[in-house]
Amino acid sequence: MNEPKIRFVQKKDLLQLVNLCKLHADYEKADYDVQQKEELLNKHLFSDHPSLYCLVVEKEGRLIGYTAYMKQFSTWDATNYIYMDCLFMTEESRGFGIGEKIMDKIKEEAQKLGCAMIQWQTPEFNKRAIKFYKRIGAVGKSKERFFLNVE
Repeated sequence: MNEPKIRFVQKKDLLQLVNLCKLHADYEKADYDVQQKEELLNKHLFSDHPSLYCLVVEKEGRLIGYTAYMKQFSTWDATNYIYMDCLFMTEESRGFGIGEKIMDKIKEEAQKLGCAMIQWQTPEFNKRAIKFYKRIGAVGKSKERFFLNVE
């Protein structure tokens, strides 16, 4: 069996990436509308100045996971950090150490971007992810996240 490969997303992956996003939303009990997602992701991932970066996990020609992240600035720390928007592995791909490898890769990318910290969030009910994050040395901080539509 081939080992999974972690690499940057390519344009040819966009449909599979949208499908993984849908699975991720289902897992987190959230709504997800697939309409125009390929076009929008293409715009944000592959422009001259991308606002989003994405690593995918490929095994035997199929995407089995992804992480999406962006560089942001913290006023409190007066420095840049990486905000990891998503980290998702398909159910059958969990428990094989791939998540830790993808976290190692995102740490490398953070260093290349001059960032000394990665931040992210996960729902309280995702106990397996919380256990994983704590095992790799991450520290949790409780906050309430708010959403405000401006359209």
